[in-house]
Amino acid sequence: MTDYREILRQRSLGLSQSKIASSLGVSRTTVVNTLQRAAALSLDYPSIGALSDRELGSKLFPAGEGAPSYSMPDYERVHREMAKPHMTQQLLWLEYCEECRQSGEIPYQLTQFKTYYREYLAKTKATMRILSGG
Repeated sequence: MTDYREILRQRSLGLSQSKIASSLGVSRTTVVNTLQRAAALSLDYPSIGALSDRELGSKLFPAGEGAPSYSMPDYERVHREMAKPHMTQQLLWLEYCEECRQSGEIPYQLTQFKTYYREYLAKTKATMRILSGG
């Protein structure tokens, strides 16, 4: 577990974000996020003395704010589209990304998109049409 108290303590001593990250063995992003959350909540090292480590962690990063959720593509539709001439996974992924952005969702990266498509094919025993180059 990240030692948020120590991040705030070292910052109160004037250490840079990079030095804090290095000394605690965490990413600089973790330090930045912790300091931003603490600032937004008006928490500094002296004010957290009465909080336990668990309470401090819950205050900074409430349980409801876990990892982001990604929008799963409709692989049945992807498979139907792949049957069309000149259609590629890359083109379908770009369309998927655009749909996600318009609806405010988070799209998977291309490699994950392709991995999930392969899993879909394996589960449904679907086959891909291979076009000859002529």
